[in-house]
Formats: sequence, C-alpha cells, structure tokens
Amino acid sequence: MSRETDTAGKPTANGDRVARYASGRRAEWLAAGVMIARGYRLLALRHRTPVGELDLVAKRGRRIAFVEVKQRATRDAALFAVTARNRQRVVAASEHWLARHARRFDGVRGYDIVAVVPGPGIALGRRRFALPRVHYLKDAFLHSTT
Repeated sequence: MSRETDTAGKPTANGDRVARYASGRRAEWLAAGVMIARGYRLLALRHRTPVGELDLVAKRGRRIAFVEVKQRATRDAALFAVTARNRQRVVAASEHWLARHARRFDGVRGYDIVAVVPGPGIALGRRRFALPRVHYLKDAFLHSTT
C-alpha cells in the first residue's frame, strides 16, 4: 500500500482518514448532546493525557462520567470495540484527569459508553439523509481499585 506524500516528502492524510476523523468528531458531538440532554454538564471534550485520550468527561450531581464514544455499523460492534486494553486506558486517563482537575473529589465516578450507529433515513425533497441512532450505556464497565 503506497502512502501519499507532499512536495516535502511528508505523508499527507488520505481522503478516507480525513472522512473517518470528521465522522468521529461528529459522533463525539452527538454524544456530548446526549449527555447534556440527560442533565450532565460537560467538563472536557477530547481531553488528552499522557496515558491516553478521554472522549468526554461530564458531571451530574456527585457523579463524574468518563465517556468512551464509539461509532460503528451496529450497537454490538460499537460495544465490542471497547476492549479490555481500551478500558484500562480510559481508567488510567481518568485517574490522571481526576488528579489534575478534581481536587477533593468525593463523588462517584462512572465509565459510560455512547454507541453511535446508522439510523433510519429521512427524505427531504429528492435528497435522503441518514440520521444516526445514539445508545447510551451508563456504567458500561467498572473501575477496579485492586
């Protein structure tokens, strides 16, 4: 597989990669909207830590939710995409985030998943648009302190 390069010989982003990036950003914004609609306040979106990235950090009451967003063809595919390694990365990144941002945090932390999948299409005139379906799973995986 060949890689495209610019005039300086540096790799350039191909169309598929750019489209996936844009699609992922849309999924994260949809997930943020779902969390806000559920009464959460967004604390961070796409927060980078030395151990990994947190897609969303949101708070409602005493609960801080660390949300992993996955966009796949089916709900099951999105859920299975959150592997054990991925969960470990999210937990490690959340601990880093808490150490830096949540002084004296005595609330509950949760690890949630928002799965974004293709939904039904709607027709507007001659054009057809696919509306995504968003599934929210609260406490999708647990944090172990051992």
